Amino acid sequence: MIHSLLRRDWIGRIRLALTLFGLPYTVCTPGARPAISCSYSHNFRTSQTLGPISTSFCNLYTTGVQTMPSSSAPHVKSRCPQYPGSKINRFLVPDDKVGWSQNWPQYKPLSYTDPLVEKKPVWADPEIGSFSPKFNTVDGAVDRTSFEGSYKMEKQKPLNPRGRTGVTGRGLLGRWGPNHAADPIVTRWKVDAKGEKTLHSVSKRPVLQFVSIKRKDCGEWAVPGGMVDAGEQVSITLQREFSEEALNSLVITPAEKAKISDRISKLFKSPGFQVYKGYVDDRRNTDNAWIETVAVNFHDDSGNSVSELPLQAGDDAGEVQWVDVDSSFPLYASHSHFLELVAKERKAHW
Repeated sequence: MIHSLLRRDWIGRIRLALTLFGLPYTVCTPGARPAISCSYSHNFRTSQTLGPISTSFCNLYTTGVQTMPSSSAPHVKSRCPQYPGSKINRFLVPDDKVGWSQNWPQYKPLSYTDPLVEKKPVWADPEIGSFSPKFNTVDGAVDRTSFEGSYKMEKQKPLNPRGRTGVTGRGLLGRWGPNHAADPIVTRWKVDAKGEKTLHSVSKRPVLQFVSIKRKDCGEWAVPGGMVDAGEQVSITLQREFSEEALNSLVITPAEKAKISDRISKLFKSPGFQVYKGYVDDRRNTDNAWIETVAVNFHDDSGNSVSELPLQAGDDAGEVQWVDVDSSFPLYASHSHFLELVAKERKAHW
């Protein structure tokens, strides 16, 4: 009881100090230890214009609109007090102790790997010591390279390139080191009864719509996406995840699947705008396992491709629908920023 009261008083003092200095604060959960915001945030810098990038059957391109996160920005969600799906509390990591270059003998995080991962499903690695992975390279069918560059090792385990998270092990993630994901952002123009583009009443710019799913795990709206399977091209993952989550391709008839496949292939063979490629500040990250993603926008400009297909939630999606691209619509993780970049690229309303 005394410890609880002292802790509450400590948090109150921090809140008061932040308020006096005019700084924002958000506590992630009731009774949480640190005053760390759980909202996804990155400091972004604009990258230079790049040429076309070919990967498997789809062509990706990037422009000056593309941005990448600054490596100097400490991750935030990766330090939220309680590890998702568990009762494990992270070791409190202040901003100035996130970087591995900071000597911190007092750092004693708990190790946690979810029981499901420990059951050794096909998508998960064994425990370190029982196998010899080749980190920072393509290890057989598993890509263990990072978009962040070469990551460091400690006691045979990879270290999160963005620094400490307050928990070691793999948590909910299958791979030691980078766990690669892909996020397909499928868009179309919002049109009126005559087929003309709808202009926003304020910005006077055409309104984009994107396929959004409501995640079963947290109830938030998001871009459909998922993990890249071992040996799988990212371009294949983008198409597969969209088909499974937004069109429920896992349960439809062969005839329906063939029709959908033709439409999807047509769209995903068109030039895709690579919106983002890099580290994801995700609650599931640990000191030894983290998520990286490639987000790509595929745009049905004429409205005769996927626009005409009936959306049906499947896999990890609870609901699915076309949603207007607008800054006021709350989205999961970094997806709002992805949509903002897409709107700028397409010269659409945001």
